[in-house]
Amino acid sequence: MALKSPVCKILGIEYPILLAGMGGASVPALAAAVSNAGGLGVLGAAACSPDQLRSWIRQTREMTDMPFGVDTLLPASVRRGSAPESGGVAENPLALLGEYQEFTREFMEREHLPAVDAATAMRAAGAPDMGKGGLQLFSREFFEAQMEVIIEEKVPVYAAGLGNPEPWMERLHANGTKVMAVIGKVKHALQVVESGIDLIVAQGHDGGGHNSPVGTFSLIPQVVDAVGDRVPVIGAGGIADGRGVAAAMMLGAQGAWIGSAFLATDEAGIEQFQKEAITESGDADTVVSRSLTGKPARMIRNKWADAWVAAGKEPLPMPYQSMVSGPVMASGIKAARKDIMPGFAGQGIGLIDAIRPAAVVMRDLIEGAERALAGAGTHF
Repeated sequence: MALKSPVCKILGIEYPILLAGMGGASVPALAAAVSNAGGLGVLGAAACSPDQLRSWIRQTREMTDMPFGVDTLLPASVRRGSAPESGGVAENPLALLGEYQEFTREFMEREHLPAVDAATAMRAAGAPDMGKGGLQLFSREFFEAQMEVIIEEKVPVYAAGLGNPEPWMERLHANGTKVMAVIGKVKHALQVVESGIDLIVAQGHDGGGHNSPVGTFSLIPQVVDAVGDRVPVIGAGGIADGRGVAAAMMLGAQGAWIGSAFLATDEAGIEQFQKEAITESGDADTVVSRSLTGKPARMIRNKWADAWVAAGKEPLPMPYQSMVSGPVMASGIKAARKDIMPGFAGQGIGLIDAIRPAAVVMRDLIEGAERALAGAGTHF
């Protein structure tokens, strides 16, 4: 029995397995490897400058002639020009910035982390090199410039990792681009369906990075029921092996959006020590924290996240918290500190015990899903 679904025809792929667009990890080499293995490779391009994004798209095209996608963020509050959510801190986050940066300095001294310059810190926090007079990271102009590149390059698939791509839908579809959105609640699924989206990724609380407050097992079937047969749903969140792919499809999804399983691969863009941290961690070794980006994100538990809990401090909202965490991120990576910056990961990492080529991971996902689905009949 071959693993197939209608999503394969929609996206022009062999297997309904999609690489999650993970920032810093889903680089051209990894996206191309997944596409070449029959899935859909997706570039994690949220923090790419327009020039870097164009370069990544063209690099990926040089490495594969199969369909691939690009994932960026489209937060509605920024595009409307409204203030970010306060997250429980003062209405003006900049008023607390100095105090919080002092907290960072004290933490780094206590942990004997080497000092880093401001540019290195901002790059670690996800800020691209915009050049002299460049765009401000995560501003309305930044998002719009990214979207212009995506439209100009006529990418096969576009994924909104956050927000609704409705303002660009007509131009994207005119290029033949398939459009998907990652959502974490039924109400968000209904919003993007009305925009004319082609696919929905329902990502639950089990997943690494920014995710939903709703568990994966509960979220997928509720989204499937809510959207009916209008739009195919892809399941996501803690899916790390073929059994997880099969489970998502039994819940009504037509495929799986997978991140953590591809972090521990040769092609992933993260550091070697972070790949090792994934293989060494288990099911209870992740925590949801706002300490890195300002939004709740699942990561491997670390001293930086624990320090915020111990101090009773509320992290600043996105993007201000990155200005606080950037030096720790850069220094932790420079020092290869697994206890400081092991990285984002989902709850399925206990299933990952080796660093392997992405093609091997794809093969195991496909074969595992096929076995699980074929064996389902033995229960009746």
